[in-house]
Amino acid sequence: MKRIGLILISFIVCCTLGAQTLAGRLDALVSSEKLLATSEVGISVFNLTQGKQVYAYQDKKLYRPASIEKLITSVTALAELSEYYVFNTRIAYTGTVTQDSILQGDLYLVGGFDPEFMDEDMNKLAEAVYNSGIRSVQGHLVADVSLTDSIYWGTGWSWDDTPESFQPYLSPLMLNRGCVNITVIPAAKGKRPKVEVLPESDYYTVCNLSKSYLPQEGQLKVTRDWLNNGNTIYVSGNANYRCTKTLNMYSSKDFFLHTLSYKLNKKGIAVKSLTYGTCPDEVTELYTLSRPLTPVLQRALKKSDNLSAEAMFYHLGIHRSGKKGIGFKDAQNAVYDFMKHEVGCNPDEYSIVDGSGVSLYNYISPELMIEYLKYAYSRAEIFCPLYEALPVAGVDGTLRNRMKQGKAYRNVHAKTGTVTGVSSLAGYVKAGNGDMLAFVIINQNVLKGKEARAFQDKICEILAH
Repeated sequence: MKRIGLILISFIVCCTLGAQTLAGRLDALVSSEKLLATSEVGISVFNLTQGKQVYAYQDKKLYRPASIEKLITSVTALAELSEYYVFNTRIAYTGTVTQDSILQGDLYLVGGFDPEFMDEDMNKLAEAVYNSGIRSVQGHLVADVSLTDSIYWGTGWSWDDTPESFQPYLSPLMLNRGCVNITVIPAAKGKRPKVEVLPESDYYTVCNLSKSYLPQEGQLKVTRDWLNNGNTIYVSGNANYRCTKTLNMYSSKDFFLHTLSYKLNKKGIAVKSLTYGTCPDEVTELYTLSRPLTPVLQRALKKSDNLSAEAMFYHLGIHRSGKKGIGFKDAQNAVYDFMKHEVGCNPDEYSIVDGSGVSLYNYISPELMIEYLKYAYSRAEIFCPLYEALPVAGVDGTLRNRMKQGKAYRNVHAKTGTVTGVSSLAGYVKAGNGDMLAFVIINQNVLKGKEARAFQDKICEILAH
C-alpha cells in the first residue's frame, strides 16, 4: 500500500514538474522573442487528455483572427448541419414540351450556394435539359438566386482584394468558384502567345496585347478592368513561359447564367431570353446536383478557401432561419446562438461578421477559440471530420511547407491564418507523453509574416516534446 502511495506521489510530482517545464519553456520563448518587441501575441494551450489549462498568455485579449476563424465556422457547421448536409443546385421547368421539342414555358435554374460547382457540373445541367427532349425555350431561362441577399462581398472585406481569386463575388450560383483560369502559352519569338480561358463562355472577352520572348515588353500581366466592373481580360507584357492565372469574374450569378445559356446553345438548345426570378413550387424537375458538406469543409480548412467557408456560414443562417433572402446578419445570429447555448461563451464579447476571417471587423480571443477546439474534441462526430480536414504539418494544405522536421512534423493538425498584419495558428498536437493538446496562437501587428510563422513553429515544437 505504501509503495502504491509513493508511486502516485511520484506521478503527481512528475506531472507538476512537466507542466512547470512546459510553461517555463513557453515563457522563456515569449520573453526572448524579438518579434514581440514591436507586435502582440495571444496564446492558449489546453491539455485535452487531462482536462486542464497548461499555458495562457494574453489569452483574454481580442485579436483579429484571420483564417483560423474558419474553425469556428467549421465546428458550428458540423454541429448544426452535420457532415451529411448537402448543397443543392436544381434545374426545372414550367409549362409543357411540345411534340416539336419546344418548351412552352420557362426553364428555371435554382442556386444553392454550392462552392464546389465546376464546369463538369454545368455540363450535367446542360445534358439534363438535352435529355429531356427540349430543343428550344419559348419562355425565359430564369435564374433563382433568392437564397441569399444581393450583397456579394462580406462586411468589412477590402475592396481592393478584387480581382484576385480569393475574393469572389458571392452568390447562390457560383461556377468555378466565380473565377476563370487564364493560361498563357508562348508562341514563336515576337508573336502573340496563345491565351486559353476556362470555363469556356461568351460572358467575357480577351484582349491579348502580349508578345512571346521579348523582354523589352516588360513583365507579363494578366488582369481585367475590375475598377469598371468589366469582364474584359487583358494580357500584356512578355510571355516567356507557360503560366496560368486565376481571376474572379464580376457578378458570379451572371457568369453562371450566361455560361449555362452558352452551353445549351452549343448543344443545339435555343435560349432567347435570360432573366432572374423565383422558381414556383409547381415545376417539373429535371435534375438536382447535390454536394455533400465534406469536400466543402476540407477545402475551407486544408486550402484555407474563403468561398467554402462563406458557403457554410450562409447555410448556417439558412438552416437556422428557415427562410430565403438571408444576409450576413442571419448567419451571424446562427453562429452567436451556437456560441452562447452550446459553447457557453458570451457573443456580446466578440465580433464575428463573416465565415472566413477576411473581414476587418472580426475580433475574437485565444480563450474563445480554445473553447471551440475543446467542444469539437469532446464530440467524435465533429472531431473526426474536423481533424481529418485540418492541414498536417509538413504534409499538406497550408502547412505543407512548415515544420517539416522534428516532433511537430506530421503531428500538428492546425488551421493557419494570414491577412495583412495578422498571422495565426490553431489546432491540435500530441505531446511527448501522448496527451492531446489544443493550442491557439494569434500574432498581431506583424509586418513580416515569416517571422510570426517561425515563432508559431517553435511553440508547436515545444508542445510536441
